[in-house]
Amino acid sequence: MPKWNIPHTANKNVKAQPASSALGFGKFFTDHMFVARYSRERGWYGTEVVPYAPLAMDPGASVLHYGQALFEGLKAFRQSDGSISVFRPEFNWKRMTFGAGRLCMEAPPLDLWMEGLDALLKVEQAWVPKEKGTALYIRPTLIGTESFLGVRPSNEYLFFIILSPVGAYYSEGTKPVKIWVEKGFVRAAPGGLGETKAAANYAGSLKAAQNAKEKGYAQVLWLDVTKTHIEEVGTMNVFFDFGDEVVTPALDGTILEGGTRQVVIELLREQGRKVSERKLSLSEILGAHKEGRLKEAFGTGTAAVISPIGELSSEDFKIVFKPAEGTEWGPTATQLYKRITDIHYGIAPDTHGWLTPIKG
Repeated sequence: MPKWNIPHTANKNVKAQPASSALGFGKFFTDHMFVARYSRERGWYGTEVVPYAPLAMDPGASVLHYGQALFEGLKAFRQSDGSISVFRPEFNWKRMTFGAGRLCMEAPPLDLWMEGLDALLKVEQAWVPKEKGTALYIRPTLIGTESFLGVRPSNEYLFFIILSPVGAYYSEGTKPVKIWVEKGFVRAAPGGLGETKAAANYAGSLKAAQNAKEKGYAQVLWLDVTKTHIEEVGTMNVFFDFGDEVVTPALDGTILEGGTRQVVIELLREQGRKVSERKLSLSEILGAHKEGRLKEAFGTGTAAVISPIGELSSEDFKIVFKPAEGTEWGPTATQLYKRITDIHYGIAPDTHGWLTPIKG
């Protein structure tokens, strides 16, 4: 039984839907969005699906001055039978709730999150593309909207969800990407916001990513504050396959816990692979490469799912990963990508209960 009343105002100026071949990532938005407001006095109110439009916001809104902003990213997939399912929406709600606590924000309750998402997707289900490799990307966002000047948490918040039909995340498509090891800038520090999906984390990452792209690299590999240990690759978690062990950096407060990261760890362990969540130094990676033990490396995240690393470079070294015969990817990344995407699209059975169906 739904708890929230969510009316729908139809958009009278609907857009033409792009061809799947033209999607890219985050270039197009659907016709409607879900919105809900919060105030200390009223609690959550104003839940509705409305036409996609600019937000009206006071110039004194706390998000503009004090950075109270969180967002999430998840996807809806067209199933093999034509229905629509969302991949692990409760994980993203839990992560936003955790981040909201760190930023002193008011997170939407689970029933509001799920009912708002369901209501919006029912309206926009025609926007979910059909081709494998495509999806409807979902961007829930929480911002402080109270108008004031003074460093304190906002007493008012806006929660909204927008949708974007997407294809491949990187311009390289599904080809392995070249990654630059960043030894100057730092993504996150202990005690900071690194384990939250705060907008500020992404603003701070832009300069290093821009510098890497100017060198011909797709993204950067982030190191910790000591410039010794691996943290993330771009906006993704990262895995290194040493043959007898697959290693991903431990969640120690500076690394964002990714939903795809969890899925990869679970699937690898089901296959009997040894997966370690531990500190991983750059020197260990270089040593393993020199000894021939480093087989492949890949990033994991909602946007790209699995992104194989083709080259890992810095001023003083270059590691080029050799793909499996007959493919551009390594065998572990290849197998994981197929396994996860087959679940996404309902081709393989969802034995873990990761898919939440949308009933049209």
